[in-house]
Parts: sequence; structure tokens; C-alpha cells
Amino acid sequence: MQKEKIKKLQQNLLQWYRQNGRENLPWRRLGREDCEPCLRHIDRAYGVFVSEIMLQQTQVKTVLERFYYPFLREFPTLKSLARADEGRILKAWQGLGYYHRARNLKRAAQQCLSLFGGALPRSKKELLSLAGVGDYTAGAIACFAYGEAVSFTDGNIRRVLSRLFALKNPTQKQLLARADLILNAQNPLHHNQALMDLGASLCSAQNARCESCPLCEFCRGKDTPQNYPQRKKTYQEKLKFHLFILEFERKFALLQSQKRLHAGLYNFPFFAPQNSPFDAKHARHIASFKHSYTQFKLELEIYHQVLAKKERGYLFKTEEECENLALSGLSLKALKIFKKHNHAL
Repeated sequence: MQKEKIKKLQQNLLQWYRQNGRENLPWRRLGREDCEPCLRHIDRAYGVFVSEIMLQQTQVKTVLERFYYPFLREFPTLKSLARADEGRILKAWQGLGYYHRARNLKRAAQQCLSLFGGALPRSKKELLSLAGVGDYTAGAIACFAYGEAVSFTDGNIRRVLSRLFALKNPTQKQLLARADLILNAQNPLHHNQALMDLGASLCSAQNARCESCPLCEFCRGKDTPQNYPQRKKTYQEKLKFHLFILEFERKFALLQSQKRLHAGLYNFPFFAPQNSPFDAKHARHIASFKHSYTQFKLELEIYHQVLAKKERGYLFKTEEECENLALSGLSLKALKIFKKHNHAL
């Protein structure tokens, strides 16, 4: 692409962003005069860092409505996050999923205290040394927090670049090369934000509104946007489980997960029907529900059973204790269904 075209592309993009960009997102206003009062004490780099980790595999709307503000109220600084009990962090993260992100946040905060004087490092290379920080997140923090002229690609930018350059199956190296080619080094902050917002609105996966796009005149894939990039077919294995809410003396049995991705979270015991140590015939059936993970679609039947004696190997917690623990999304859903059908625990 010629320099004159690149310059015009950059101008079009910034003009579109000034009129249509999501400048009101709270993590974009940190440190500015129009920042929300409740966020004025939040360090810009830290607030950007938290937002970028939360936004990995999670929609902006979900993060805004339920998680960003409460999390920063609970952990307003890197130091408070680094020194917090992991259970508190997981509880604050409850419902966001992909809990390894929360554990990595804590580890990264500890690294900042021990290696970088209590602050997030400025360079992309040093940011990449932090737990849970990959190429995109490092670039986003360097750019959005410190104004560094760096390129990076998230899902939205990947789609915009793939269509702009008609790339069906681009590698990360190819995408970064294209991102570097069109990077506006004079205003990298708004340039990168504009690319993200463009991918989230006009250049979405399901509905490419090319007629309104500021990059339409430069786009090689505008006639067949559905071809760029080619979508990978995903397969979710379907599994069935029996979930047991086991009650003993008004307390309920829980297991704390030791698996890497869900370590520290609490679950009601659930088993494949053929492997269950409890007989569903001797329990009260409550309801059925579905729950999905990246690779699995689960169908679960909830059973309630009052035990004559305490089962070994389980933690028994009261209703109030269950509410205050970091339950997995699956068990949180089961608890809400149980309470709705049972009216009281």
C-alpha cells in the first residue's frame, strides 16, 4: 500500500473514531479530567491492565455491567491485588470465567512489586514477562496506558486487517506486519482504539456494513467480507452428569477443584451417571440445566439428598458460607436453581 493511501486511511479512521468511537469506556478516560469520580484515584496503567485481562474472551458489556467497577473498588492498586487472598480475588471474578486470568493477575501484580518497583513496566518486552500477558495484552497496555507507538491484534483487529488485505488464513506474523504498515505513529492510541471499535461495530463477524466503513475504499475484501478470515469449525463434546446437593445438618457438601484452570474454585459434586457413588433413585430430583465450556456442552440433572452421616472427603458449608465462596459458574448456576425450587436452603 502506498504512503499516500496509508495516510488517507489513517485520516479516515481517526475521523470516524472521533464521531463513532467508544471514548466513553471508563478505562479510556482514566487520568483525564472527565474521568468518573470513582476512578480518579486509580492509576491509569493499572486500570488499563485490569480491563485488558477482563476483556480477554469476555464482551465489553459484561465487563462494564458487572465486574470492572466492583473489582477496582475491592483491589484499587497493584499492591492491594498482590497481597490479597486468592479466594477473595476468585470471588470478585466469579461469573467472568476463565479463572486462570484472575490467578495470573495476582501473580503479575506480585511480579510488579518484586521486579518493577511496584508499577507496571512500560516496555512491551518487560510487559511480556508478566504472568498471563501475551503479545496483544502487552501491546495494548504499552499503547493505551503509556502512549507507545506499537501494533497488536485482538479478534476485532484481526478481522479488520484480514478483510482490508484479503487474508483468508493469516498468521500472527502476517497480521502484525500489516498492522505495523498502517500504524499511525503520531496518534497510536486513537488509531488502535479505532481499529478495535471498527471491528466491534461495522466490521463484525456476522454483519459487515461496508457501505459505512471508513476503510471501504482501501479494502480488498469488501465484496466478499464473509471469506475473510475463514472461520474455523468448532466442536463441543456433549456430556451428561448428575450433580448432587448433599445436605448434612443444614450444611452442603463441596469440593475444591485442584485442576489447573479451575484451581481454588468450589463445586457441588457431580459425576457421569455410570460413575456416580450416589444413587439418584434415593435422591430428590430438582431440575435439569445446561452449561457450556469451550470444548464441552454439559447436560446436568440436579439431585438433593439429605445425608444420615457426613461423607468423608467433602467440605460442608452453610448457605451463607456458600454465598461467600468462589463457586464455579456451573455450581453457582446449580445453587440458584436449587434455591428457586427449594425456596430456602
